Amino acid sequence: MERLADKIRLIGPKKATVLIHGETGTGKEVTARALHAASPRAHLPMVAVNCTALPESLLEAELFGHTRGAFTGAVQGRAGRFEQANRSTLFLDEIGDMGLETQAKLLRVLQEREFQRVGSSETIRVDVRIVAATNANLMEKIQTGKFREDLYYRLNVVPLQLPPLRDRTADIPSLSQYFAEKVCLQEGIPVRQFAAETLDMLCGFSWPGNVRQLENAIENAVALSGDRLVLIPADFAIPYVAPRRQIIEDRDSSFVSLPDEGLDFEDTVARIELHLLEQALRRTNGNKTQAAEILRLKRTTLAAKLRSLAHLSA
Repeated sequence: MERLADKIRLIGPKKATVLIHGETGTGKEVTARALHAASPRAHLPMVAVNCTALPESLLEAELFGHTRGAFTGAVQGRAGRFEQANRSTLFLDEIGDMGLETQAKLLRVLQEREFQRVGSSETIRVDVRIVAATNANLMEKIQTGKFREDLYYRLNVVPLQLPPLRDRTADIPSLSQYFAEKVCLQEGIPVRQFAAETLDMLCGFSWPGNVRQLENAIENAVALSGDRLVLIPADFAIPYVAPRRQIIEDRDSSFVSLPDEGLDFEDTVARIELHLLEQALRRTNGNKTQAAEILRLKRTTLAAKLRSLAHLSA
């Protein structure tokens, strides 16, 4: 996520088209808004269109606008999203669900930066930065004839891949606290904290709905907690899993089993500590601050332990 933030800072000020790939709920629109906020266009509002929210027959008019009488129900002319996003950013969410006919018209706009309203022959030129997003495998859609290959390469100038929450569990404690503070502020109640076993449970769950599902779970848990200031596992309607410390013991029993001939206690404990520190650092891609959070340590304590145990990994 830190590398993703670096990319956003780099490409935000540019005009290049961006295609955001990621599962539902991973934060594709949040990423699009971050790109817009990092651009010179941030003084104007970003315009967003969900390509699955409208039938194909209406999506073209939504994007390009229409004249009065262009179709049944068009009692007056209307500017489309492209016109509304002139000199700003247009976010096209779930672009993989767009029909082939509209794809062809979108391709022309990307190439020529001009279009015509539905029912009009007047050409309108715009300066729009396009950010698109999809949770679909567009290469598979290309192979089955459901997505234009030329449009794909026009959109995928700068690809951004959002990882699912299950692949970045180190973020769960911070995200959970952020969402708890957000909900409690909205409700005007004291901020809820998390019991250690609750964070263990949250970090062990797979979160198929990703960050969006986590946010909803936190909001539900705050509502069910009543006046209690600490959230416990029973507040969450998700399957309970064994705490991570127990999982470590189960998976790495060789670190804690006692051989018949005995062992060097101090050396064994030191190696267990080093194993846990290294595992936390791998999980956080070397980020010592996040690794310390996972292990409930201060960052200075983690750094000191790494120095004192360095001889064991030599």
